[in-house]
Amino acid sequence: MAEAAKLPIIDLSSTDLISTANFIRQACVEYGFFYLVNHGVEEELLARVFEESRKFFSLPLAAKMNLLRKEHRGYTPLYAENLDPSSSSKGDSKESFYIGPLEKSCLNQWPSQELLPSWRPTMESYYCKVMSAGKKLISLIALALNLDKDYFEKIGALDEPESFLRLLHYPGELGHFEEQIFGASAHSDYGMITLLVTDGVPGLQAYVYSTSVCREKFKDPQTWENVFHMNGAFIVNIGDMMERWTNCLFRSTLHRVMPTGQERYSLAFFLDPNTECIVQCLGSCCSESRPQRLLCAPFLLTSFKKLVLL
Repeated sequence: MAEAAKLPIIDLSSTDLISTANFIRQACVEYGFFYLVNHGVEEELLARVFEESRKFFSLPLAAKMNLLRKEHRGYTPLYAENLDPSSSSKGDSKESFYIGPLEKSCLNQWPSQELLPSWRPTMESYYCKVMSAGKKLISLIALALNLDKDYFEKIGALDEPESFLRLLHYPGELGHFEEQIFGASAHSDYGMITLLVTDGVPGLQAYVYSTSVCREKFKDPQTWENVFHMNGAFIVNIGDMMERWTNCLFRSTLHRVMPTGQERYSLAFFLDPNTECIVQCLGSCCSESRPQRLLCAPFLLTSFKKLVLL
């Protein structure tokens, strides 16, 4: 049975920026996961977002399929996605809904106001709140990397960032399958950081690495730990892009969701940079003793996203 992960807790409201940055650095080097508290997103708003999410996923399948994903926005049905390319599973036992940058709102799809009158304003409000928390966290990550606090702003990464909110629903009863079915099969996130909140139902697990060497993500897993919900906290994890930016100093940790027999909802916010931002090894993460790794060579976000989202 998997043990509970003992993740660090980062207080986003702390006025001691240097100490907080040092805690973030330790968390990102050792775990790639941490809890974020005092982030400024009200519990009342979170409750409304979960309620609206439940309403959407409770709609008849035909109504949801009218909003089938286009331009990486909209509805993805049950078993339509398998996040682990080495798995022979029929697909992950989850359905989801993507909301993209609000600046490009014409590309987003929304349920009709007749069906869900409060849905769009609730999601837009939540998107803006989490974006604000994420940008504040990114400034602390810059300090954690011995960079100026506004480094990522200065290079244009946060100029209309390509950030997505994903609503997720995992059904409780799956029926009988010959093969193992995952809620979300083992994967790492491709972007900068992910801010996740769940409804409290367990299932999320993170892979425990036995080495600090930059990893091949899809080797057979050895040890997994449960990442439990913490009231009032986001679960934050580092993505592949930040791992590349930091020359593999920060961990983009493999994680998965296991079925528990309970219905489960979660909200994942993927904070990624502007699509024209060039991602290259940071000078503070590269030295004679720590030369730039091949996989950390410069690339454009647009090229990287096309590779992982196809």
